Amino acid sequence: MMNSKRTHSLWKSKADLMSLAFGLLLVAITAASVTAQTRPRGRDLGIPFPGQTGPMNAITDVPGVAVGHVTLIEGEGKLVPGKGPIRTGVTAILPRPRGNWDPVFAATFNQNGNGDMTGINWIKESGFLEGPILLTGTHSVGTVRDAAIQWQLKNGREFIFTYPIVAETFDFLNDANGEHVKAVHAFDALDRARPGRVEEGAVGGGTGMGCNGFKGGIGTSSRVVTASQGGYTVGVLVQCNYGGDLRILGVPIRPEITDLRTCTILQGPLSRPWTVGIPPCPTSRATGRGARSNGRLDDHEGRGSIIVIVATDAPLLPHQLERIARRVSLGMGRLGSFAGNSSGDLFLAFSTANAGAAKPDGTPSLVMLPNDRIDPLFGATIDATEEAVVNAMLASQTMTGADGIRVFGLPGDRVVAALRKYNRMK
Repeated sequence: MMNSKRTHSLWKSKADLMSLAFGLLLVAITAASVTAQTRPRGRDLGIPFPGQTGPMNAITDVPGVAVGHVTLIEGEGKLVPGKGPIRTGVTAILPRPRGNWDPVFAATFNQNGNGDMTGINWIKESGFLEGPILLTGTHSVGTVRDAAIQWQLKNGREFIFTYPIVAETFDFLNDANGEHVKAVHAFDALDRARPGRVEEGAVGGGTGMGCNGFKGGIGTSSRVVTASQGGYTVGVLVQCNYGGDLRILGVPIRPEITDLRTCTILQGPLSRPWTVGIPPCPTSRATGRGARSNGRLDDHEGRGSIIVIVATDAPLLPHQLERIARRVSLGMGRLGSFAGNSSGDLFLAFSTANAGAAKPDGTPSLVMLPNDRIDPLFGATIDATEEAVVNAMLASQTMTGADGIRVFGLPGDRVVAALRKYNRMK
């Protein structure tokens, strides 16, 4: 049997080779990220979301939390299994600063379970989250999970065994069965994780996603409760790929934007059975218009899912964090989500407080926020969830993916017009 050092050395050599083999894919990362950030966020448009945000209005407003992406975009046209087009990636979240392996208290909640988040059995049993969180496409979970183990070993974490947290949504604009995400991409996303500003839109794990009939992806937001309420921060990051009757601040958006329906620029039939209901784009690709709809969600637009990660520095214990995770559902309800049968609506909440609580020796002293003071954090979670989803959609550019399927970015100017029409904005 090979010893562990030799096994790790061989794995590293393979990873280096993969880095070379997939170098061309990684060239697209920077360009895609910059493009995603050219579109304004909700507050940039003046949308009056409730609550006070942190300085970045992002999950990274919780001290110690970092986020990184790797985005893979290559090819166009008809889907050729195993080759492309490729529209996928990986997003990594570090709950504590790089090199700090102290577990955090955590809890999960499934609003609808047609999805996967690995490692949650131990969170439910122990109350602790150990190591990073990664988000990707459905059929890349195994590769990313295995890479997360090796990345932690490479970066100095010691363990007998571990259960990485990897969550997914189905990237339908991608050659999903091609498994184009490799270990090197997960490594790179983890290495890129930084505090501060978070890239949003069609980046990382959110690259190939759609949301509420428009282009989806990664979005984030934060809330800071008042000093009298503790001054705590709640940050939310979403990978948005679900279907719903989109509402923003209670305004029905889909009936106001009926000319940007998902469509295909190719002649049918397309390669995947579920695409039968996707209409052809009635115009050339240069005009930027889609098929018209009656303002309702089409069947092919309701198959997606959403992953929501909630971070806070409030001293909450696992049973309280589960209560926080449940409140994500109320934010989703504001947006018009009905958590459809084919949707995986999976939520995870963690607290960076109570450092050292997982140490194996002694009897740790814990601090807990009284339940009678938790309501402001419930409200913060709901508000930040709503805004994070809207930010994900506003940041996402129109994208054409596998089989020529085109999903349109949510146009900020038309959202503003709808909000004004319903007197939600001046």
